[in-house]
Amino acid sequence: MREALGGARPAASVLVVDDEEGIRSLFALTLAGAGYKVAQAKDGREASTKALEQRFDLLITDLVMPEREGIELIQKLRKEQPDLRIIAVSGAFGGAFLEAAKLLGANATLAKPVSPDALLAAVARLLRGSAQR
Repeated sequence: MREALGGARPAASVLVVDDEEGIRSLFALTLAGAGYKVAQAKDGREASTKALEQRFDLLITDLVMPEREGIELIQKLRKEQPDLRIIAVSGAFGGAFLEAAKLLGANATLAKPVSPDALLAAVARLLRGSAQR
């Protein structure tokens, strides 16, 4: 059917940023399994470099990381790429930073631990354009 309508849509590209390798890998595998193109970064500094090299449709970032905090990354990328969709994820301090992340530019927030279903639902919702900022 896609062929009849003009071919397949390109997969959305997602940058996953988390200093915990296990969480980063779980998110990346979940998203890749759902058909998204996924890149990974271990901290905000590496994510900033990757965002300069390649355009992403969505950023999923932890908030508490070494080298550049997620809040700082959100503010930087929001200014540079206003159309970038952003999901902030955190479990630190009981998720206290999630509201600040939303106020500073995140389109959505998820409290850790995040189930694969919750992750995929949030990603799909944002990429459909129904994000509420």
